[in-house]
Amino acid sequence: MQRLHLHLLSDSTGETLEMIAKAALAQFDDADVVRHFWPMVRSQQHLDRIMGEIAANPGLVLYTLVNAETRERLEERCALLGLPSVPALDTVTSALEQQLGRAAKGRPGRQHAMDDAYFRRVDAIHFTIAHDDGVAWEDWEAADIVLAGVSRSSKTPTSIYLANRGYKVANIPIVVESPPPDSLFNLRRPLVVGLTTSPERLIQVRRNRLLSLMQAPETAYVDSEQVGREVQYARRMFADNGWPVIDVTRRSIEETAAAVINLYNERVAAGLDVNGGLSVL
Repeated sequence: MQRLHLHLLSDSTGETLEMIAKAALAQFDDADVVRHFWPMVRSQQHLDRIMGEIAANPGLVLYTLVNAETRERLEERCALLGLPSVPALDTVTSALEQQLGRAAKGRPGRQHAMDDAYFRRVDAIHFTIAHDDGVAWEDWEAADIVLAGVSRSSKTPTSIYLANRGYKVANIPIVVESPPPDSLFNLRRPLVVGLTTSPERLIQVRRNRLLSLMQAPETAYVDSEQVGREVQYARRMFADNGWPVIDVTRRSIEETAAAVINLYNERVAAGLDVNGGLSVL
């Protein structure tokens, strides 16, 4: 069976587009489809970065973009690549405009009202903020996802992004001198995901962080041998516990979050109560 890469681009959270794609794919039994999720596409610069990934994995492009210039650029780029691009809501929106006698208001995310899903996202955000950086580890069993990684491996921004998608997330820094609490290794409900990155990239991010704080840029925090030991220590911990691992070296926060969501959905679909075998993304 031929594999199809399905790219979903949205200028908002992308929940509507995901539901449309899921409903349509349900009509095709055992279809081999790889979904690539691209939410919050609100600038041509962001779109240009995504197009590189689409070119590397050509397939069908579905989108819900309001901005006319961004839409036009997407359609032009897809045409150059010879790829079909489908505006998922245009037919329905056009029909409503004709029946209602007025134009739709082009505002990203306008469809998201204060419904049950909205309040679930609010609860998830409150939980995630309260469980950042290893805080309140006693409550981790109530989380959907726990992210583990060395300092500056994008744990907090990824957690917040996932919280905005409705997932309760806790995160814990992996520090050689201060091992995490034992409860981390005994969690049953949450999916524990290890975030890793290359030592070179980590040093660059940390050095920029120190400079932004007006601190000395040359400390043990950015020492190459020390950073290498930290990354190796974290990777060994991930492997020993069979946690899935995501390399964030060349990933945006959105891409990392999408990979986490895929792991979570696979786990839910498999009906697992404990973390399964090691996989590296």
